[in-house]
Amino acid sequence: MDFKDLEALIIFAIENEKEAADFYEANSESEMMSGKTQMLKEFAAEERKHQKMLEEYLATGVAANLDEYRFKWITDIKRSDYVDDVEYKQGMAYKELLMLAMKREEAALKLYNELLEKADNDDAKKLFKMLCQEEAKHKLALETMYDDYMAEIGD
Repeated sequence: MDFKDLEALIIFAIENEKEAADFYEANSESEMMSGKTQMLKEFAAEERKHQKMLEEYLATGVAANLDEYRFKWITDIKRSDYVDDVEYKQGMAYKELLMLAMKREEAALKLYNELLEKADNDDAKKLFKMLCQEEAKHKLALETMYDDYMAEIGD
């Protein structure tokens, strides 16, 4: 990624969050199983929160509401490192849906780590560090769900 300034980076991140939310929302509507539908809607809601934070930062230049945010180390169990990219297909198995979501969160975490490296002020760094932590939490939750599911089916 080669961007001329922080604003271009943030606009790029906003577009990524919009795309992710749109993806999860659109696919939640085509799923027949309520559990998968709900999971996809929850992913979409999280991505919309990230989009809003980035838009607020772009508008004000301030990482609002982050003064209270508590940073902590999120373990990376690296399940997505051993999973191939998966393309969404309506009615795909729960295991594949988890794999797809893990890979998407892995990519988002990588993006925010890159943006954190390019940030040129403390507010931007705090915003991207928070987004890194949020994506890492999502990735860990999905990888844990995947592990639990695989153990449940005996794989």
